[in-house]
Amino acid sequence: MGRNTRKRRMPLATKAIAGVAALALGGGGLVWANFYASAHEENSPDNRTKSNAARQIATIDCPDVGQQLSDVPERARGEVDGELASMDQQITDAYQRLVTTRQAQAGDAQYVQNAILGPLKDRRKVLIDRIKLEIDRAGGKAPGNLDELAPCSGRPADQPQPTDGQNGGGQNGDGQGQDNGQGQGDGQGQGEGQTPNDNGNGAAGPFAEDFIDINDVPPNARDLPNGLAANGRSGSRGSFTTKCGVNENKLYNSDNIIVAPGVANGAHHMHDYVGNQSNSSLSSDDDLVVAETSCQNQGDKSSYFWPVLRVQDGTQEFDAADQGGGAEGNVGRILQAEEAQLRFVGNKRSKVVAIPKLMRIITGDAKAFTNGLKNANTSYSCTGFEDRQSTDKYVLCPEGSRLVRTSNFQSCWDGQNTDSANHRDHVAFVQADGSCPNGFKAIPQLQVRLVYDVPTPTIENGQVKNPYAVDSFPEQLHKPITDHNDFINVMDESLMNKVVRCINQGKKCT
Repeated sequence: MGRNTRKRRMPLATKAIAGVAALALGGGGLVWANFYASAHEENSPDNRTKSNAARQIATIDCPDVGQQLSDVPERARGEVDGELASMDQQITDAYQRLVTTRQAQAGDAQYVQNAILGPLKDRRKVLIDRIKLEIDRAGGKAPGNLDELAPCSGRPADQPQPTDGQNGGGQNGDGQGQDNGQGQGDGQGQGEGQTPNDNGNGAAGPFAEDFIDINDVPPNARDLPNGLAANGRSGSRGSFTTKCGVNENKLYNSDNIIVAPGVANGAHHMHDYVGNQSNSSLSSDDDLVVAETSCQNQGDKSSYFWPVLRVQDGTQEFDAADQGGGAEGNVGRILQAEEAQLRFVGNKRSKVVAIPKLMRIITGDAKAFTNGLKNANTSYSCTGFEDRQSTDKYVLCPEGSRLVRTSNFQSCWDGQNTDSANHRDHVAFVQADGSCPNGFKAIPQLQVRLVYDVPTPTIENGQVKNPYAVDSFPEQLHKPITDHNDFINVMDESLMNKVVRCINQGKKCT
């Protein structure tokens, strides 16, 4: 029996949000007001507006309830996932109110708390109560601190530091290094009726401070024990590459089949899909197993998907007025990767076992800007410079070099579950010595390397023109640290056995 009941659920307040978005649409995308102040300019005499802007908040920071739900009975997970998706919609609603009420905020210091954050807390509390009830009804026990996660706060757009993320619950044993960038820019605040300082993008970010020249990224600064080094000189040294194209079929949607099955627009951003061609919130396990595939080896019907990459150049894409697209700040021309390398490698210390069929794995964190950096994983580089990897900045590549976007997945499995309530606890990254945590088994590590021909943005006087950015939840401001990658294993048994055999025997197979 497939895991999806095929009841497509629309998150709370979607119609209201669409109405707000329609009022605010400009140039095919939602025009987002941004309020930032650069710390080094805050006290300059000609920067009163920016100083005032610093006292206003740029986005909404809510504890990630889903990451705290590590023990949800299987029969309650569908309903719990639906409530969590509705909670995401509430945050989107509150964020859109935040950016369309700046004049009211300027006239009332308590406006954000009284009109936005307070009501948001009350609405979140209702959903948290439902989640607790659903878990209890299914024979489980909800965490005792869930009520504490109802309040949200406002935050400026400074980049979260590696010590952030206490609200989100982290991936165990990830050992991620970071680039410690200083983060967000110094756009000038505007009131209602004024043109927001969005650098002409029609979106809240990215800004100049979200970019770094690849030459300024230190070589080998990001030590990833879960990266290429996992395929070491001992243990299982082989690899298997599956060729599934670059989404020539233009299969896109803003659903999230892993986190929000059955929910329309559960991701609030558009995804690229390769491999399995039956990817939507309504797809059941049975649908995935019998689907068509874009992979050359027809035994691989796995689903590989990631947020689309766009150039914010004013292009009116097919989704320019849609939820998940322009109506939620994801604007501009969608870029198709020139290369999409999907490679499975081994473990530095041991042989690998087969990945269970229909296993779900998410790497990276779509909410890393507000959750903190603990689960941030995808990195950016340039061809010819791939010893330099940046997680918290988009990179500027020199002429003749192409953008490289890399995700190395968790490669240890708990030996029992194909998914978990928070979609993380059933898998783990290798430890510093390359071994799996106690009780976990080594599985083939999926490494996704995407290569794009991206026009290099120009930056002048602190402004970026035609930037590229990943699609994101609206309140995540298109930060590079929110990039992530998703995988559902739908290889047939024969092919998976070949993958394991190639890796364990030290062969390079396709």
